[in-house]
Amino acid sequence: MCDLYPELEPFVYENNYQNKTIDFAQPEAIKALNKALLLKYYNIKFWDFPDANLCPPIPGRVDYIHHIADVLKESGINNSINVLDIGTGATCIYPLLGNAEYGWNFTGTDIDKVSLKNAQDIIDKNRLNASIKLRLQKDSAHILEGIILDTDVFSISICNPPFYKSEQEALEATSKKLKGLNKEGQKHVRNFSGKSNELWYKGGEKAFIHNYLYESSLFKDQCKWFTTLVSKKDLVKGMYSSLNKLGASEIKIINMEQGNKISRIVAWTFQ
Repeated sequence: MCDLYPELEPFVYENNYQNKTIDFAQPEAIKALNKALLLKYYNIKFWDFPDANLCPPIPGRVDYIHHIADVLKESGINNSINVLDIGTGATCIYPLLGNAEYGWNFTGTDIDKVSLKNAQDIIDKNRLNASIKLRLQKDSAHILEGIILDTDVFSISICNPPFYKSEQEALEATSKKLKGLNKEGQKHVRNFSGKSNELWYKGGEKAFIHNYLYESSLFKDQCKWFTTLVSKKDLVKGMYSSLNKLGASEIKIINMEQGNKISRIVAWTFQ
Protein backbone atom coordinates (compact mmCIF):
# COMPACT_ATOMS: atom_id res chain seq x y z
CA MET A 1 0.00 0.00 0.00
CA CYS A 2 2.96 2.32 0.58
CA ASP A 3 3.80 2.00 -3.13
CA LEU A 4 0.44 3.54 -3.95
CA TYR A 5 0.47 6.08 -1.12
CA PRO A 6 4.12 6.82 -0.11
CA GLU A 7 3.01 9.25 2.63
CA LEU A 8 2.04 6.21 4.71
CA GLU A 9 5.55 4.72 4.77
CA PRO A 10 7.03 6.87 7.59
CA PHE A 11 4.35 5.55 9.96
CA VAL A 12 4.87 1.84 9.25
CA TYR A 13 7.06 -0.27 11.51
CA GLU A 14 7.61 -3.93 12.33
CA ASN A 15 6.22 -5.07 15.68
CA ASN A 16 7.49 -7.82 18.00
CA TYR A 17 5.69 -10.44 15.91
CA GLN A 18 7.47 -9.31 12.71
CA ASN A 19 4.23 -7.89 11.35
CA LYS A 20 4.09 -4.52 9.68
CA THR A 21 1.73 -2.14 11.45
CA ILE A 22 1.25 1.48 12.54
CA ASP A 23 0.76 3.20 15.90
CA PHE A 24 -3.04 3.41 16.13
CA ALA A 25 -2.81 6.02 18.89
CA GLN A 26 -1.04 8.43 16.52
CA PRO A 27 -3.56 10.58 14.62
CA GLU A 28 -1.24 11.32 11.69
CA ALA A 29 -0.72 7.58 11.18
CA ILE A 30 -4.45 6.84 11.27
CA LYS A 31 -5.17 9.57 8.75
CA ALA A 32 -2.42 8.39 6.39
CA LEU A 33 -3.67 4.80 6.58
CA ASN A 34 -7.25 5.88 5.83
CA LYS A 35 -6.11 7.95 2.86
CA ALA A 36 -4.22 4.94 1.52
CA LEU A 37 -7.25 2.66 1.97
CA LEU A 38 -9.59 5.14 0.27
CA LEU A 39 -7.23 5.53 -2.67
CA LYS A 40 -6.45 1.82 -3.11
CA TYR A 41 -9.91 0.33 -2.66
CA TYR A 42 -12.35 3.16 -3.46
CA ASN A 43 -10.45 5.41 -5.90
CA ILE A 44 -10.90 8.44 -3.61
CA LYS A 45 -7.98 10.62 -4.68
CA PHE A 46 -8.56 13.52 -2.28
CA TRP A 47 -9.63 13.24 1.36
CA ASP A 48 -8.67 15.76 4.02
CA PHE A 49 -10.26 17.50 7.00
CA PRO A 50 -9.36 19.78 9.95
CA ASP A 51 -7.54 18.30 12.94
CA ALA A 52 -10.52 19.08 15.19
CA ASN A 53 -12.77 16.55 13.44
CA LEU A 54 -13.10 12.84 14.02
CA CYS A 55 -10.98 10.51 11.91
CA PRO A 56 -13.37 7.66 11.03
CA PRO A 57 -12.19 4.03 10.82
CA ILE A 58 -12.83 2.96 7.22
CA PRO A 59 -13.60 -0.77 7.84
CA GLY A 60 -16.37 0.03 10.34
CA ARG A 61 -17.91 2.66 8.08
CA VAL A 62 -17.97 0.44 5.00
CA ASP A 63 -19.40 -2.41 7.09
CA TYR A 64 -22.46 -0.23 7.81
CA ILE A 65 -22.78 0.47 4.07
CA HIS A 66 -22.73 -3.25 3.23
CA HIS A 67 -25.37 -4.03 5.84
CA ILE A 68 -27.79 -1.40 4.57
CA ALA A 69 -27.19 -2.74 1.05
CA ASP A 70 -28.51 -6.07 2.37
CA VAL A 71 -31.57 -4.37 3.87
CA LEU A 72 -32.35 -2.72 0.53
CA LYS A 73 -31.80 -5.94 -1.41
CA GLU A 74 -34.07 -7.93 0.92
CA SER A 75 -36.77 -5.30 0.36
CA GLY A 76 -36.45 -5.52 -3.42
CA ILE A 77 -35.02 -1.99 -3.69
CA ASN A 78 -32.32 -2.29 -6.34
CA ASN A 79 -32.47 0.76 -8.58
CA SER A 80 -32.10 4.53 -8.17
CA ILE A 81 -30.98 4.32 -4.55
CA ASN A 82 -31.14 7.65 -2.71
CA VAL A 83 -29.61 7.68 0.77
CA LEU A 84 -30.05 10.32 3.48
CA ASP A 85 -26.90 10.55 5.63
CA ILE A 86 -27.62 12.25 8.96
CA GLY A 87 -24.48 13.93 10.33
CA THR A 88 -22.23 13.66 7.29
CA GLY A 89 -19.45 15.58 9.01
CA ALA A 90 -16.32 17.10 7.52
CA THR A 91 -15.06 13.76 6.16
CA CYS A 92 -18.16 12.92 4.08
CA ILE A 93 -17.16 9.30 4.63
CA TYR A 94 -20.45 7.42 4.21
CA PRO A 95 -21.42 9.11 0.91
CA LEU A 96 -17.92 8.49 -0.46
CA LEU A 97 -18.01 4.79 0.42
CA GLY A 98 -21.65 4.21 -0.59
CA ASN A 99 -21.12 5.85 -3.95
CA ALA A 100 -17.85 4.02 -4.60
CA GLU A 101 -19.19 0.59 -3.62
CA TYR A 102 -22.73 0.74 -5.01
CA GLY A 103 -23.12 3.90 -7.10
CA TRP A 104 -25.77 5.30 -4.72
CA ASN A 105 -26.82 8.92 -4.62
CA PHE A 106 -26.58 10.71 -1.27
CA THR A 107 -27.96 13.73 0.52
CA GLY A 108 -25.70 14.51 3.47
CA THR A 109 -26.79 16.70 6.39
CA ASP A 110 -25.02 18.43 9.25
CA ILE A 111 -25.58 21.26 11.74
CA ASP A 112 -22.02 22.57 11.31
CA LYS A 113 -21.38 24.93 8.37
CA VAL A 114 -17.61 24.50 8.55
CA SER A 115 -17.90 20.71 8.37
CA LEU A 116 -20.22 20.96 5.37
CA LYS A 117 -17.81 23.33 3.64
CA ASN A 118 -15.00 20.81 4.07
CA ALA A 119 -17.23 17.95 2.89
CA GLN A 120 -18.14 19.98 -0.20
CA ASP A 121 -14.44 20.47 -0.94
CA ILE A 122 -13.95 16.69 -0.86
CA ILE A 123 -16.95 16.21 -3.16
CA ASP A 124 -15.70 18.86 -5.60
CA LYS A 125 -12.15 17.51 -5.80
CA ASN A 126 -13.37 13.96 -6.39
CA ARG A 127 -15.90 15.19 -9.00
CA LEU A 128 -18.88 13.68 -7.20
CA ASN A 129 -21.24 16.67 -7.37
CA ALA A 130 -23.78 14.76 -9.46
CA SER A 131 -24.05 12.01 -6.84
CA ILE A 132 -23.62 13.74 -3.46
CA LYS A 133 -25.57 16.79 -2.27
CA LEU A 134 -25.33 18.51 1.11
CA ARG A 135 -27.90 20.29 3.28
CA LEU A 136 -27.49 22.36 6.43
CA GLN A 137 -29.70 21.53 9.42
CA LYS A 138 -30.34 25.01 10.78
CA ASP A 139 -32.08 23.88 13.98
CA SER A 140 -30.05 21.59 16.25
CA ALA A 141 -33.25 20.57 18.04
CA HIS A 142 -34.33 18.67 14.93
CA ILE A 143 -32.90 15.84 12.88
CA LEU A 144 -35.22 15.32 9.91
CA GLU A 145 -37.51 18.33 10.20
CA GLY A 146 -36.15 21.16 8.07
CA ILE A 147 -34.13 18.66 6.03
CA ILE A 148 -36.59 16.38 4.22
CA LEU A 149 -38.52 18.36 1.62
CA ASP A 150 -42.03 17.63 0.34
CA THR A 151 -40.61 16.43 -2.97
CA ASP A 152 -37.97 14.11 -1.46
CA VAL A 153 -38.10 10.33 -1.74
CA PHE A 154 -35.34 8.39 0.01
CA SER A 155 -34.64 4.66 -0.13
CA ILE A 156 -32.98 4.62 3.29
CA SER A 157 -31.45 6.88 5.94
CA ILE A 158 -28.24 6.23 7.86
CA CYS A 159 -26.99 7.77 11.09
CA ASN A 160 -23.98 7.49 13.37
CA PRO A 161 -25.30 9.37 16.42
CA PRO A 162 -23.31 11.22 19.07
CA PHE A 163 -22.69 8.73 21.87
CA TYR A 164 -22.02 10.93 24.89
CA LYS A 165 -24.03 13.25 27.12
CA SER A 166 -21.21 15.74 27.69
CA GLU A 167 -17.62 16.65 26.94
CA GLN A 168 -16.57 15.11 30.26
CA GLU A 169 -18.10 11.74 29.37
CA ALA A 170 -16.33 11.84 25.99
CA LEU A 171 -12.97 12.61 27.62
CA GLU A 172 -13.40 9.73 30.05
CA ALA A 173 -14.05 7.39 27.12
CA THR A 174 -10.92 8.70 25.38
CA SER A 175 -8.83 8.00 28.48
CA LYS A 176 -10.16 4.45 28.59
CA LYS A 177 -9.22 3.88 24.94
CA LEU A 178 -5.73 5.24 25.46
CA LYS A 179 -5.29 2.95 28.46
CA GLY A 180 -6.30 0.01 26.28
CA LEU A 181 -3.52 0.95 23.84
CA ASN A 182 -1.00 1.33 26.70
CA LYS A 183 -0.96 5.09 26.08
CA GLU A 184 -2.38 6.05 29.46
CA GLY A 185 -1.43 9.59 30.43
CA GLN A 186 -0.84 10.62 26.83
CA LYS A 187 -2.44 13.87 25.70
CA HIS A 188 -5.84 13.29 24.10
CA VAL A 189 -5.35 12.93 20.37
CA ARG A 190 -7.69 13.65 17.50
CA ASN A 191 -8.57 10.15 16.34
CA PHE A 192 -10.15 9.65 19.77
CA SER A 193 -11.48 13.20 19.96
CA GLY A 194 -13.79 15.25 17.77
CA LYS A 195 -16.00 18.32 17.73
CA SER A 196 -18.89 18.67 20.15
CA ASN A 197 -21.62 18.00 17.58
CA GLU A 198 -19.85 14.78 16.56
CA LEU A 199 -19.43 13.36 20.05
CA TRP A 200 -22.07 14.55 22.47
CA TYR A 201 -25.73 15.57 22.56
CA LYS A 202 -27.90 16.74 25.45
CA GLY A 203 -29.26 13.52 26.94
CA GLY A 204 -26.69 11.42 25.06
CA GLU A 205 -27.24 8.67 22.52
CA LYS A 206 -30.64 7.73 23.96
CA ALA A 207 -32.10 11.24 23.62
CA PHE A 208 -30.76 11.67 20.09
CA ILE A 209 -32.08 8.33 18.89
CA HIS A 210 -35.56 8.80 20.37
CA ASN A 211 -35.79 12.23 18.77
CA TYR A 212 -34.82 10.54 15.49
CA LEU A 213 -37.43 7.79 15.98
CA TYR A 214 -40.22 10.31 16.54
CA GLU A 215 -39.26 12.48 13.58
CA SER A 216 -38.98 9.43 11.32
CA SER A 217 -42.70 8.81 11.90
CA LEU A 218 -43.41 12.26 10.46
CA PHE A 219 -41.76 11.33 7.17
CA LYS A 220 -42.79 7.69 6.88
CA ASP A 221 -44.04 8.11 3.31
CA GLN A 222 -40.87 9.77 2.07
CA CYS A 223 -38.28 7.27 3.27
CA LYS A 224 -38.66 3.50 2.88
CA TRP A 225 -36.18 2.55 5.63
CA PHE A 226 -34.63 4.44 8.52
CA THR A 227 -31.48 3.13 10.22
CA THR A 228 -29.05 4.09 12.95
CA LEU A 229 -25.99 2.71 14.65
CA VAL A 230 -26.60 1.94 18.33
CA SER A 231 -23.58 1.56 20.60
CA LYS A 232 -25.43 0.74 23.82
CA LYS A 233 -27.27 -2.60 23.64
CA ASP A 234 -29.55 -1.58 26.53
CA LEU A 235 -31.19 1.04 24.29
CA VAL A 236 -32.63 -1.50 21.86
CA LYS A 237 -35.54 -2.60 24.07
CA GLY A 238 -36.73 1.00 24.50
CA MET A 239 -36.40 1.58 20.76
CA TYR A 240 -38.62 -1.43 20.06
CA SER A 241 -41.25 -0.06 22.41
CA SER A 242 -41.17 3.42 20.92
CA LEU A 243 -41.24 2.20 17.33
CA ASN A 244 -44.21 -0.06 18.01
CA LYS A 245 -46.10 2.87 19.52
CA LEU A 246 -45.19 5.00 16.49
CA GLY A 247 -46.56 2.37 14.13
CA ALA A 248 -43.45 0.82 12.60
CA SER A 249 -44.37 -2.17 10.45
CA GLU A 250 -40.98 -3.90 10.61
CA ILE A 251 -37.88 -3.59 12.81
CA LYS A 252 -34.50 -5.23 12.15
CA ILE A 253 -31.53 -5.59 14.51
CA ILE A 254 -28.22 -6.18 12.74
CA ASN A 255 -25.16 -6.97 14.85
CA MET A 256 -21.76 -5.53 13.85
CA GLU A 257 -18.34 -6.45 15.20
CA GLN A 258 -15.06 -4.71 14.38
CA GLY A 259 -12.16 -6.11 16.42
CA ASN A 260 -13.10 -5.68 20.08
CA LYS A 261 -15.85 -3.19 19.28
CA ILE A 262 -19.40 -4.52 19.25
CA SER A 263 -22.18 -2.37 17.88
CA ARG A 264 -25.48 -2.84 16.08
CA ILE A 265 -27.67 -1.30 13.44
CA VAL A 266 -31.38 -0.82 14.09
CA ALA A 267 -33.49 -0.49 10.94
CA TRP A 268 -37.21 0.24 10.78
CA THR A 269 -39.92 1.03 8.25
CA PHE A 270 -43.49 2.27 8.40
CA GLN A 271 -44.34 1.08 4.88
